[in-house]
Amino acid sequence: MAALTRLKVVLQHLSSGVTSFPTSGEVAAHAYPGRLRYTLENQLLTPEQRQFYEENGFLLIKKLVSDENIKLFKDEFERICRREVDVPMLMIMKDIAINKSKNVDDQQAVSKIQNFEKNEVLFKYCCLPEILKYVECFTGPNIMAMHSMLINKPPDAGKKTSRHPLHQDLHYFPFRPADQIVCAWTAMERVDRNNGCLVVLPGTHKGRMKQHDYPEWKDGVNKMYHGVRDYDPDHPRVYLVMEKGDTVFFHPLLIHGSGRNRTQGFRKAISCHYASSDCYYIDVKGTLQENIEQELLEIGRAKYGIDSNLTMADVWCVKGRLVQGERTNL
Repeated sequence: MAALTRLKVVLQHLSSGVTSFPTSGEVAAHAYPGRLRYTLENQLLTPEQRQFYEENGFLLIKKLVSDENIKLFKDEFERICRREVDVPMLMIMKDIAINKSKNVDDQQAVSKIQNFEKNEVLFKYCCLPEILKYVECFTGPNIMAMHSMLINKPPDAGKKTSRHPLHQDLHYFPFRPADQIVCAWTAMERVDRNNGCLVVLPGTHKGRMKQHDYPEWKDGVNKMYHGVRDYDPDHPRVYLVMEKGDTVFFHPLLIHGSGRNRTQGFRKAISCHYASSDCYYIDVKGTLQENIEQELLEIGRAKYGIDSNLTMADVWCVKGRLVQGERTNL
């Protein structure tokens, strides 16, 4: 029904002679009458929490994920790194500085794994009721897990390559509306500025998606670590100091990144991007996202031999997985 409502809104705009599409907030307001711009009417968030997300684009919830579950995810990650577990379509990423070093193996060589939807142990994170009850406040009841990651930020090797440039997650997603997408990011240990905590630019979720490209860093940048080209360097920043189990929910247009890890340990976090299954796919050709589509498909062809005629939307349609409610569009 939400998809039909959205289509009706768009058709009404076109028939009235308006040449621009309604904003995602306008579409969402028709689909969910109790919605503000970024949050739904719910019994969970306090008015203060709801207003904070509306204004800032993120919300931090303390001690949301148990130590027991975090240990479960950490142990499974280590098994994957030791190649004791084979996960279809899993993407294993390595820091370029560490990858050039010799005698580095197991989890010390892995900076991040992506797309663990096919691993039932790690996918349990995406299905945690304590996570989903908050996700529903942003997406509505029909929830898809679209993208999963476990980040193992390594000690910086002196090249500052452990940094993640400021970016917007929507750059990687060929589905809309943005206001019905949210990320849950959970600290698996204490994270602070010493080991490269998240840094966010509050309120930037109210803007549009910006051009992304690889930053021109002296010692190189990791694969797929695109950064925003045009942002206000004087915009206030918030460094999210978090304890183990703390979880931050944030909007896909929120500009964020992370600093280098200046400690000798690995900083771990686990995350999932969720979207309402009432969202719809878009064709990114001719848009600011065309470059990421080309890069993703090139990786897919090289690693998995995927069909050259596929689009980025085709890939996301296959990897997305329902976690609550009904699968309607996505």
